[in-house]
Amino acid sequence: MTSPSPRLPAAFIAHGSPTNALEANAYTDGWRALGSSLPRPRAIVAISAHWYTRGTFVTANATPPTIHDFGGFPQPLYEVRYNAPGSPELADRLAAQLGPVGVQQSLDWGLDHGTWSVLVHAYPKADIPVVQLSIDGTQPPAFHYGLGRKLAALRDDGILILGSGGIVHNLARVVWDHAAQAPAWARDFDERVRSCIAAGDHEALIAYEGLGDGARLAVPTPEHYLPLLYVLGTQQPGEEAAIPVTGFDLGTIGMTCVVVAARQG
Repeated sequence: MTSPSPRLPAAFIAHGSPTNALEANAYTDGWRALGSSLPRPRAIVAISAHWYTRGTFVTANATPPTIHDFGGFPQPLYEVRYNAPGSPELADRLAAQLGPVGVQQSLDWGLDHGTWSVLVHAYPKADIPVVQLSIDGTQPPAFHYGLGRKLAALRDDGILILGSGGIVHNLARVVWDHAAQAPAWARDFDERVRSCIAAGDHEALIAYEGLGDGARLAVPTPEHYLPLLYVLGTQQPGEEAAIPVTGFDLGTIGMTCVVVAARQG
């Protein structure tokens, strides 16, 4: 008899600027190290801040296109293609797994930069099937955490749950200098969130607007924060949530990453 596969970790990645797809820096080095250290996934379910919808959708393409959902960046970025296969079978399973939520299958979306800018580093061969699950912008944070709870079972089947966004994400206040220091409100909110993650205080993270005066500035709109709740929703009793990457880019773009996995030792 073969032994069951170990439960795969789940990861939240702060993807930052799309240009990270082309760069080698401390953040992309961290994503690359994560991809090489995890057991190889059978498939990836990605929840990206950049597929923010009315209703819940899943990509059902057999060959999802690479979506360049941005403007004004260098031409080489528009030439990036991440040609990972999709998985209509996994899309079917997600629709069943997340019931009674009505998950609609979509052929009109593919892999946006929240997904591929990370995966080009973590899994550069693009040989693992990837589906994206959209974020229903009409629903409260507790709804998204609840979907994460339902996704948790997929981890036992070798499927990587990957959230992509940013705990602190305020484009209106960026400083166009990669060495810019983060303002106090950004550092404070990031530290509060990390403290809650370490303490397993998911209720406080769901009610993130109560995490200090900086919450309004750190999360002016929720789409980049919500993928974190999907990942934390998969956390099981006895598991820990590690913080392998931290920092800020352009002052107000948080780069903190979180990996949920069984405790070591």
